[in-house]
Amino acid sequence: MEVNQQARCRELAMSSSFYSAVYSEIEEVGWEHLVRVGGDLNFLIFRVLDTKGRVHVLEIELDKAYPKVPPMVSADVPYIFNLEWTMNSRLKNLVQQFEEHLEKLQGFWYTLDEIDRSLQIVDSKQASRAIVSRQIQLGNDCFMILSISINDPRSLPECRFMGSGIVVNSLRKTWKRNVDKWVRDNAFLENLECLLNTQLPRLADEEKNNHLDECGICYAQYLPIGDEHTSNSGIATDYICENNSCSKAFHSMCLVDWMRSITTTRQSFNVLFGNCPYCSEPNAVKINSTKN
Repeated sequence: MEVNQQARCRELAMSSSFYSAVYSEIEEVGWEHLVRVGGDLNFLIFRVLDTKGRVHVLEIELDKAYPKVPPMVSADVPYIFNLEWTMNSRLKNLVQQFEEHLEKLQGFWYTLDEIDRSLQIVDSKQASRAIVSRQIQLGNDCFMILSISINDPRSLPECRFMGSGIVVNSLRKTWKRNVDKWVRDNAFLENLECLLNTQLPRLADEEKNNHLDECGICYAQYLPIGDEHTSNSGIATDYICENNSCSKAFHSMCLVDWMRSITTTRQSFNVLFGNCPYCSEPNAVKINSTKN
């Protein structure tokens, strides 16, 4: 959250009861969690960290009649929770309900993470926490589409096969013959390979290492090309949060600029010591070779 944006919000808060109410409610949630704000405070984006360290973006749209009219909410989740709202409700209550909703989805995301970390997923960069299915490469131009139950992710998933008729027919028969071997307490991948009676192709180490994430500050994979970025134009994300539970990617330049806007950041020689914008854990980033 840029300092000048917070100053703009403070200025608006002095102009009407709506702005004043929204400003005070943002303070209750915490400015460090605010990612973006609309010019008239009718659109807010917060980052929310769940109990497993996953970072989620919560988008909130406010009507001018707020709080009489409940906020509209969207997020990268398989379904939105039923917002409980009264005239006395505040943004902190909405965020709390979102956090409770995230907790209910932990088992579902754990299963998706197990699949995404190990197997060869088609269009893995487009894989979303809101999508319940994964298309998995099996080799020989054959694919398996799994649909994971949101409420019971350890149960037998729905499964479809695509590809060569002879190979796919054999896989279907093997799956149907072995469905009774699915054991809820076993690891998801162990169950899959037991049912298919084969080892599934694993995600190669180089593919894991070369997976490119968007910057958690500018939301781009590469810095734009232009005079502003000089020699850093076009570089990919090159810094990962030191908290293994977060591991959010950033451009060093973006992280340096963000840390410099925070009053608690300290500098020693060419290193800035501050906190991750997402998980708030301590991080250190060098400022040489970045924009000054």
